[in-house]
Amino acid sequence: MAKVKHVMTTNLVTVTRNTPVSEATELLMNNNITGMPVVEEDMTLVGVITEKDVLRLFYSSGQTTNRTVSDFMTTPAVHFDLDEDLQDVCTCLMKSFFRRVPVTSNGKVVGIISRRDVLDYMSRGDNDQIGDRELSEQHIL
Repeated sequence: MAKVKHVMTTNLVTVTRNTPVSEATELLMNNNITGMPVVEEDMTLVGVITEKDVLRLFYSSGQTTNRTVSDFMTTPAVHFDLDEDLQDVCTCLMKSFFRRVPVTSNGKVVGIISRRDVLDYMSRGDNDQIGDRELSEQHIL
């Protein structure tokens, strides 16, 4: 059975809760990503931020000046341990609006796994190791 650690991305873009909203938005745009983990200095996961969170903040207040990530991050963050089964991540990604989830080891962020990462893994022909649950159980439109 494939594990999260076999599929996750370790090249991370993260922010802290004190990062200005403008800087976080710039990181999202410049790195062509839709979300990222919010961490403490020691990489302890405290939340996530997404484009949707930034839009929600802007919509509700009309401005983002002098605001920090802590004003709009989603917490607690759904996350998976690097030794969990990939099948569990697939189920989460199918049953939610999440596009990516942080990967942790002992509470510290060590990677991220996205829908795209799983599709990449499957396209390499390794999809028989993801799991064998019935399609009808997992098929979510």
